[in-house]
Amino acid sequence: MERDTHFILGVYEDEDVLLHAVEQVRSSGVKIHEVFSPYPVHGLEHVLGYKRSRLPIAAFLFGLLGTSLALTMQFYMMKFDWPMIIGGKDFAAVPDFIPVTFEMTVLLAAFGMVGVFMISSNLKPWAQPRIFDVRITDDKHVMAIDIANNNAMEVDKIKEILKSSGASEVNNKSFE
Repeated sequence: MERDTHFILGVYEDEDVLLHAVEQVRSSGVKIHEVFSPYPVHGLEHVLGYKRSRLPIAAFLFGLLGTSLALTMQFYMMKFDWPMIIGGKDFAAVPDFIPVTFEMTVLLAAFGMVGVFMISSNLKPWAQPRIFDVRITDDKHVMAIDIANNNAMEVDKIKEILKSSGASEVNNKSFE
């Protein structure tokens, strides 16, 4: 069976029931593909076992790149490209460079974080989004389980685990 094409969906009414269900489903050995919710659920990423994001590292590196590019650009322009003595100051008056350096640092950090987030989240402008259940944008929480990732367990057993964990309904979903 192909990965990411056949799913079992557990639909939940309440976020507290969902949090306990995720713990119960994971403890029974079922690998959860993703959990969809109409709003952020506090503690869900911890219960799902997600690791801390590395996005702050990317932000720091892009900010460092912005700082170095801004300083290099200003030193080059004031020392070699178009040297001017303004008010008897040195060519490389660092305090004058602070506003431009700060703005370039923030600009590249922000653009870099957006780019890294879109790449890591697989958000391409041409990609067609998969809608597991239309109610996930309104009032339902949905736990998606990829059948191919749970080969060791029968589909009926997974459905029974979802029902016993508090799912109001259990559905199959296929993407072809």
